[in-house]
Amino acid sequence: MQTFKVATYNIHKGVQGLGPARRLEIHNLGHAVEQFDADIVCLQEVRAFNRLHARRFLHWPDVGQAEFLAPEGYTAVYQTNAITQHGEHGNALLSRWPVVDQSHENMSDHRFEQRGLLHVTLQIQGRDVHVIVVHLGLLPASRVRQVKQLQRYIAREVPANVPVLVAGDFNDWGNTVKRMMAEFGFQGQLGAAAPTYPSRLPLVQLDHVYARGVQAVKSVTPQGAIWHRMSDHLPLLVEFAWDKA
Repeated sequence: MQTFKVATYNIHKGVQGLGPARRLEIHNLGHAVEQFDADIVCLQEVRAFNRLHARRFLHWPDVGQAEFLAPEGYTAVYQTNAITQHGEHGNALLSRWPVVDQSHENMSDHRFEQRGLLHVTLQIQGRDVHVIVVHLGLLPASRVRQVKQLQRYIAREVPANVPVLVAGDFNDWGNTVKRMMAEFGFQGQLGAAAPTYPSRLPLVQLDHVYARGVQAVKSVTPQGAIWHRMSDHLPLLVEFAWDKA
């Protein structure tokens, strides 16, 4: 059975800690991403640049974090969602397989949160797969409106007979997003919920990979002290198999 692996990870802009204890974790994150050995890596809270951190941290990368984190042979796709005082950040996708196309849509629901979706079309094992990376809002009402927008976007931009994945940080502490995605034909990973937040003592699964047209066959959430040092989220890795024709 041919399968492929997808990872989703909120990397917290590559920096952990507060105040004087703040530390750069982007290099450790690079090792982690390489160890995933995933065909597709979907990332949230990724910096293209940040002038303040570039001055503060001696080993701040000279390139954007998406490009820095991409293992050898992978293609990095990045899209800004938020412009801040010292830089910007957004969503990224790293792919072992060829990138066919990419696009972006603003999903900001109010002026206090800048959000967006990154849509990348890949050719995996000779088949087109659409992958959408999201980071939904903090307010429940915002998430409902953003999922409705996501549904409209998919209906408009993704052919009905082509596999599509929606991965990212959904910020949903309940089942509202899961229910709305299921109503649109998308299923999450198998089995019980896999808590991903907060990474030090995971209580809730905020990070998901929803799929239509492919089937999840296995999922893993790495655990341990090294993971809560790198980000406030744990990564989620899901293996998929093609639907039978």
